[in-house]
Amino acid sequence: MAQRKQSPTSPTSPTSPTSPPSPPDVVLRALADPHRRQILRLVQHTELPAGQIAASFTLTQQAVSQHIGVLKQAGLLTERREGTRRLYALHHESLEPVRELLSELWPDALSRLKKAVETAHPRPSKR
Repeated sequence: MAQRKQSPTSPTSPTSPTSPPSPPDVVLRALADPHRRQILRLVQHTELPAGQIAASFTLTQQAVSQHIGVLKQAGLLTERREGTRRLYALHHESLEPVRELLSELWPDALSRLKKAVETAHPRPSKR
């Protein structure tokens, strides 16, 4: 009996088919997979062709292509065609809904981080 490879998308969805998920939900679902996060790291600062992205993984090229598709559907990747090649890059603005959600849920995070750093590394007193 052949084993079936796990699909890069979640088999179940917490939202009903009649109500589309909100953008933070779509982005968070796409970010949940470690392979997808690694793809985003690879294309964070530069465009890369699909083959070069796939070469960074032990996954099949088809599996990497499916992960790229999920990231594109979530708006996390841009695709640009150059001849027969498709180049992918991180679409930074697509992370904004997640940033807004985290700011809403964790409003004082930056001030607490600042306080922790200043406590751990106090500035030398001026004389």
